[in-house]
Amino acid sequence: MNSWGESRLDRRSLLGGAALAVLGTWALVGCSGSVASGVTRRSGSFRSAARGGAKVAYEVLLPPGHQDPSGLPVCLALHGRAGNHRTAVSGLHLDRALATVTRAGAASFAIVAMDGGDHTYWHRRANGDDPQAMLTDELLPRLTAMGMRTNRIAVFGWSMGGYGALLLAETLGRSCVAFAAADAPALWLHPGDSAAGAFDDADDFRRHDVFAGRARLAGIPVRVVCGRSDPFLVATKAFVSGVPELAGADYPPGGHDDKVWSTTAVAQLTPMAAALRAPLLDGGLGGR
Repeated sequence: MNSWGESRLDRRSLLGGAALAVLGTWALVGCSGSVASGVTRRSGSFRSAARGGAKVAYEVLLPPGHQDPSGLPVCLALHGRAGNHRTAVSGLHLDRALATVTRAGAASFAIVAMDGGDHTYWHRRANGDDPQAMLTDELLPRLTAMGMRTNRIAVFGWSMGGYGALLLAETLGRSCVAFAAADAPALWLHPGDSAAGAFDDADDFRRHDVFAGRARLAGIPVRVVCGRSDPFLVATKAFVSGVPELAGADYPPGGHDDKVWSTTAVAQLTPMAAALRAPLLDGGLGGR
């Protein structure tokens, strides 16, 4: 099982000289400012070996009252097709949702959004582009070096990213993932049904079939939202029916769009905050 605890960029090494290099890059390329909600936004970028040298930009959303990410647990926010690291704020307004949740008394945590490619569907492709490895082997160690608590994370995605969040949770398992949230995940019941470019071929579909991997979600609370007019509704309900630990499923009016996802964001983030702070009684990853 892949995890950033066993990544090519060892987490212990980041506490030494490599940590200074990463933090230096953060200070050099990072910029900070407060959005209307009081959430602080910091940005950074790096060249991703896992993504063939592509530049990956990312943005960290810190809850009100936090200017420093140190000590905060992390939710990775995975964008949809044709999105990027900005979509979490510009589309779903996760900054506002984060502020609402923490001001209501939920434990503080950071949301980190990043570029995952136009239509990679967050898994390794035949051309070598591997956004999932970018997350585990490159981004998460950088967040660790910034002082964030990354021993167990939450994952949240919409559309293409909703599928990616479920796939990442299945890949890493409960010792690494505390909570998974998906908005209208891009799911298909059969290989021939998938959108053009979502998978390299039928074998690629089967290798990354989240329906077949649902048992690996055991111990991970999963919460799903999908509009009643969304084209992924049927497949989403089929997926939800076999989730081992369902934390909730909402089917509000609306289609496949940011309006549905932004209005349900608070409901997605509220149980996530509690899960990120809950101890894993039977162990888990070491480190922060």
